[in-house]
Amino acid sequence: MSYHIVNIDNPRCYVGCKRKQLICKAGEQERSIPLEDVAAIVITSFSATLHSELLLQAADHGVALILCRDFKPASLMLPANRSSDTLLTKAALTLPKRTVTGLWRKTLDAKCLNQLALAQHLSPNHPKLESLERLARRRSLDKEGATSRMYWRVFADSINDSSFLREPEGGGANDLLNFGYAVLLSSILQKLFAVGLDPTLGIHHKVRERAAPLAYDLMEPFRPCVDWRVALWLQERVQFQDYRITLEFRRWVSEFTLETIGYFGIEMQLQHCIESVVRSFRAAVLEQQLRKYKPWTPQNSKWDG
Repeated sequence: MSYHIVNIDNPRCYVGCKRKQLICKAGEQERSIPLEDVAAIVITSFSATLHSELLLQAADHGVALILCRDFKPASLMLPANRSSDTLLTKAALTLPKRTVTGLWRKTLDAKCLNQLALAQHLSPNHPKLESLERLARRRSLDKEGATSRMYWRVFADSINDSSFLREPEGGGANDLLNFGYAVLLSSILQKLFAVGLDPTLGIHHKVRERAAPLAYDLMEPFRPCVDWRVALWLQERVQFQDYRITLEFRRWVSEFTLETIGYFGIEMQLQHCIESVVRSFRAAVLEQQLRKYKPWTPQNSKWDG
């Protein structure tokens, strides 16, 4: 099963494919890895040369390619050969509104409770934890905004940056989070295509041009996994509020998918947990049974690495 997230960041390099091996050449150096072991390729190099055969072989092996500009995702290239399933698509299009609401409620509950679990680990004595817990455990569908605002205050204090505000274009720690979320999004998208789910048919996020609402929906409970890696980086390795997206950081944060976590009593890597969650969502849609969907929940969370 694929598991490597390969980062291509050399300013001038050649990236291609030969005998089902991903090849990267930079000067006299050449490295290779079997494509079947690759989950995604993140290209942040500003002048890399890509061979067209790589694009075709990546599609055959279910590998997602992320092309970045200024370290921010500009293009997602995804395999489509297994993304069409007529019965599944029909089921997704005809889901009763009550089922759609139930699927989002389970997703939202998992996200808020995972944020709570991480906040409790990052700052076990924080004065806002009691209020955060009350918000996270509410049954209301409109709790996300209030829960997130309080969660990010705890996060900001844990990284000793009282000025931090979670804004995608806010700079600083936001840039580090955005890079990690891009890797997470690619992992979710790969699994969606692999099981035949159309990422444009979401349950909450709005349909927009060139968007993947379902991927944004299902990645929500996993966002704290990225937050955890970024928090550790800022707590232990960064001095003088250095928020540069360095090669070392990219390697560090990209490895969050290899973290071992619990999922309904089974220890597995996060990337395998993502696959299990996506498969459970597929079963819930295809059979139109809400109980089949099993998002990752804090009862199975482990934040101590």
